[in-house]
Amino acid sequence: MSENNQLRDVFDAIADPTRRRLIRLLAGAKEKPLHELTAQFEMGRTAVSKHLTILKEAGLVLDRKVGRETRYRLNATPLREIQDWVAFYSQFWSTNMLRLNQLLEEEEE
Repeated sequence: MSENNQLRDVFDAIADPTRRRLIRLLAGAKEKPLHELTAQFEMGRTAVSKHLTILKEAGLVLDRKVGRETRYRLNATPLREIQDWVAFYSQFWSTNMLRLNQLLEEEEE
């Protein structure tokens, strides 16, 4: 888990396609109420709410009550952990491909 002592691992939270779609929907808006998010899926309000809870436990979603309505917004900060991981392996593969190209060029000589 990250330094933020989150309840759920960010990688685990984004592993599900529904949760990745929720992140994308929230990224495109300042905040959205639960009923608007639910309308984007072929599942009930309770199922969407459970996915949002997992994202909230990972620190990816923040919520606030406005009357009887709960509104959600994206907190993208924990996604840096994903970005750092991908950047490491991107550099790893770039370096290894460069080495492979050098070896192939040496063999051709």
